[in-house]
Amino acid sequence: MSPLPHQTTMQLTSAQFQTAATEVGLTDDQTRRLWEKLNADPGRADAPRFDTAHVAYYLGAMIVIGAMGWLMGNAWEVFEGGGLTLIACGYAVIFCIGGRNFWRNRGLRTPGGLLFTMAVCMTPLALYGLSRWTGFWPAGDPGGYHGFHPRIHASWVFMEIGTVLAGLVALRKYRFAFITAPIAFALWFLSMDLSEWILGQSYRSWEERSFVTMLFGMAILAVAYFTDLRNRGEDFAFWLYLFGLLAFWGGLSSLDSSSELGKAIYCAINLFLIVVSLVLRRRVFVIFGALGFFGYLGHLAHRVFADSVVFPFALTALGLAVIGAGIVYNRHRQTLELIIGNKLTRLCGNFLPARARSA
Repeated sequence: MSPLPHQTTMQLTSAQFQTAATEVGLTDDQTRRLWEKLNADPGRADAPRFDTAHVAYYLGAMIVIGAMGWLMGNAWEVFEGGGLTLIACGYAVIFCIGGRNFWRNRGLRTPGGLLFTMAVCMTPLALYGLSRWTGFWPAGDPGGYHGFHPRIHASWVFMEIGTVLAGLVALRKYRFAFITAPIAFALWFLSMDLSEWILGQSYRSWEERSFVTMLFGMAILAVAYFTDLRNRGEDFAFWLYLFGLLAFWGGLSSLDSSSELGKAIYCAINLFLIVVSLVLRRRVFVIFGALGFFGYLGHLAHRVFADSVVFPFALTALGLAVIGAGIVYNRHRQTLELIIGNKLTRLCGNFLPARARSA
């Protein structure tokens, strides 16, 4: 029996499975036994999926993380620095113990992994309390923790680095993809606060901040790509791609370009992001690329061709041409994807993640 070609994970309902089984000639008994076997597979017992239980898992985790965010923002005056550190460490220990117990049961690995993620999210609180207790701040007292998310300040850097390190330690022992979320989130904030630390008090122009953030975003995207390249199971690169793009695209879009050439280059970069989304099979790239592209079209409409009667008609024709190309592509999807996929594999197969090669 020849092996099946590797494909990305598919989510099927029982009705879809039964329809497909009937079309290929399986009997009702064979269909039932195959469905039961697939659902009894221990490797699929707690695979990520969109159902009531998993929505409850993630919703509960976000509620707890949000509750601790309120505590960090409003209660440190009551508990003071040492109290906050003890509370954060106590919560982290409880979360780790509960996560470890759940992790041993393959059917409960998702809530176990979420508890480990929540433990990682306690790191900023613990480090903030420690700094408040000792009075040590890398770049002066940044004020209350309620300013951690909205306010850029170099003193947050150690808290963000600590969160990244805690997440990496957890991820090394427990291979749960969502643990990369607080890591990527901390890296995104680090890209902004690090610019404050590097540039110092006398260099606070929006242009300089945007440029450093953009470079840092490129570094995060590089880490995401190499993570994706090595990935063979869960998707550990998604959150890194998301927050890397937030930093890169946000910094790029914030740069002030007074020339039309600079704005055209900005448009070309966003179109390149759309191409990257097709090559890597990552929708997040097309979202940011499309936002930048339509932002450039808006600039053309309101600035360059504000009084042109022809421009709206030309833009409509372009849109219809893109739709037409999509229709042609859809009609010949299998042939085109086979040709393009084979060429991509020959040209840069070793540089493509497994999900992109097999899609």
